[in-house]
Amino acid sequence: MASPSVVRVTRQARPILSSNHAEARRRVLALYRAWCRQVPFIVIDYDIPYTKKQCLEKVRSEFLKNKFITDVRVIDLLIIKGQIELTEVINIWKPIGNLLNHFKDTHNPKPKDFLGKFYAGHE
Repeated sequence: MASPSVVRVTRQARPILSSNHAEARRRVLALYRAWCRQVPFIVIDYDIPYTKKQCLEKVRSEFLKNKFITDVRVIDLLIIKGQIELTEVINIWKPIGNLLNHFKDTHNPKPKDFLGKFYAGHE
C-alpha cells in the first residue's frame, strides 16, 4: 500500500508593526530616545528621590533586559507596551509607587546562617 503524500501548509504570522528586524530596531531606538528625553521632566513632575543620571541608567537597563529577544512580533509588542507606559508617565496618569517599583531590587540574597536557611527552606 502506497503512503499518501502529506502536504504541510504553514502560515507565516503577520507582523504587528515592523516588517523586519531593521525596522523593529529603529522603533526600539526611537522609543529609547523618547524615554531619555522625558527623564528630566519625570524627575521634576514626580519628585522622585533619584537623579537624572540614575533614571537614565534605569531606562537603559530596562531596555537592555530585553536585548536578546529576536522575534519581531514580540519586539513590536514590547514597543507598544513601552509607548503606552511612556504616555501614562508623561500625562502623570501613573502613580508614583508604580514608577518607583522599577527601582526596587528584586534579588533576595541567600541566607548564610542556619536559622535563615531553615526559614527560607534552603539546604
